[in-house]
Amino acid sequence: MTAHRPAAAPLAHGGRLDAARQRYPHAPQPWVDLSTGISPRPYPPPPLAPAVFARLPDDDAVAALLAAARAAYGAPDRAAIVAGAGAQAFIQLLPRVFPARRVGVLGFAYAEHGARWSAAGADVSTVSRLEDLAVFDAAVIVNPNNPDGRVLTPPHIAPLAQEMTRKGGLLVLDESFMDFFPEQSAVSLAAQDGVVVLRSFGKAYGLAGVRLGFAICAPPRAAALSAGVGPWAVSGPALAIGATALADLDWRRRAAAACGADAARLDATLARAGFELLGGVSLFRLYRHERAGDWFTRLCEKGVLARSFPERPDWLRFGLPPDEIAWRRLSDALEIE
Repeated sequence: MTAHRPAAAPLAHGGRLDAARQRYPHAPQPWVDLSTGISPRPYPPPPLAPAVFARLPDDDAVAALLAAARAAYGAPDRAAIVAGAGAQAFIQLLPRVFPARRVGVLGFAYAEHGARWSAAGADVSTVSRLEDLAVFDAAVIVNPNNPDGRVLTPPHIAPLAQEMTRKGGLLVLDESFMDFFPEQSAVSLAAQDGVVVLRSFGKAYGLAGVRLGFAICAPPRAAALSAGVGPWAVSGPALAIGATALADLDWRRRAAAACGADAARLDATLARAGFELLGGVSLFRLYRHERAGDWFTRLCEKGVLARSFPERPDWLRFGLPPDEIAWRRLSDALEIE
């Protein structure tokens, strides 16, 4: 079990191309950014009426988005849904709306959860076993986990959800990377009073700049979160794009299949360079190499950005190349044919 202290500075994340350019000014342009888990196959945004830019978002547009999200995510009828500016908005909001003294995070996981609870004054610990979370006031499970892709099924999570509900605690299930695996989602637990399920729109739909995410939970918690995000938490363009994309289930199935094939190709490519696959999902893959730090530098010098982890110096995480040019750049940087 590992305790956390409040973060003194913003955490480092993938997608920091500006920092990479400054550190490696002589790298070839344009960079190939493989440091995030954002799909390289973005949903084609629909034509938008000028009014969505000119007017404040109205209730009908919000209702249309939430209905599309409910159907897309399979949210139970007794659960409510709140939309916000990305899952990150809720990660930051939850500790303020539902304060907790002791918080457990099933790790090693996306660091923002622990950092936000710590910044709110909670005593945060990382645990390695699901059953160890039951003793905390609030618990966090990233599912599928970022960065290793670990998935816990609803039957595994249900006892913890019931215990948190029984004692008035909180279980946060971060399903930001669940869109391509709907059959594994634990959203069925979201109607319980002690559970909040987070979903991210931008990752699977390749539209991270839209800044859209959802919290699915029992109505009393949803009301508190809705008050916390305030009015007009989602822009008019985001409401329109999200409602259209989430309703397009055929596109999601095709994208899931295509990204799955790309993930298998990425595994084969990295294996030829001596990397060991540790896990991941179809939008990112995690590998081990005893010289991962050297590889990270070499790739950057070639204009290819992967995701490194200071806590795990032998790990590198790769997202999916967006096109054949990027695949060729990656192969050239890895010096494989």
